[in-house]
Amino acid sequence: MPEKFKSYLVKHAKLTEEEFTQLSPFFTVKKITKGEFLLHKNDICKHSFFVEQGLLRAYTIDDGGKEHIIQFAPENWFITDRSSTFFNVPSELYIDAIENSTVIFFDTDFIKHLLEISIAYRAYNELLLQNHIRHSQNRINQLLSATAEQRYMSFISLYPDLTLRVPQWMIASYLGITPESLSRVRKELAKRNFKPKNSLS
Repeated sequence: MPEKFKSYLVKHAKLTEEEFTQLSPFFTVKKITKGEFLLHKNDICKHSFFVEQGLLRAYTIDDGGKEHIIQFAPENWFITDRSSTFFNVPSELYIDAIENSTVIFFDTDFIKHLLEISIAYRAYNELLLQNHIRHSQNRINQLLSATAEQRYMSFISLYPDLTLRVPQWMIASYLGITPESLSRVRKELAKRNFKPKNSLS
């Protein structure tokens, strides 16, 4: 039983036990091993993913073979390629597992039935969309104008529990800086006695 997914729907969609059971045919629970792909570039993204347990990431790879991480998705997070799903176009993203994970797969049929069942989720779904747009705009602004330290502090605010779960080079990739620059930022913050949540450094 996907308890986190069920709790999420009970909280935000106000679902009853019976309504959750009605939706059960429209999602699948899968065990994903570390390094396994859920989406490859040029595939059409047919599913959205909810992380019941574990950690996923979405990223691109440029012509030089360098990875650029767009998003991390720990427990209780969603991850997908909205553009590919909505416009039915090949994805630019890769999505894979950083840890062994339990993931809920669902498609547009699930959302359609959820919106039919739950009036409460209609308003919340709109809020999710607007929040996604706001977050994307903030990401662009950060990458264009924020300092390395400001980007790192924003990362900690958004992902407070990931500093020990994610390799430093992945954090640097997400921030758009080199691992060396991230190391300097962390050392400077350490001098000022700042310690991220769950960080041993």
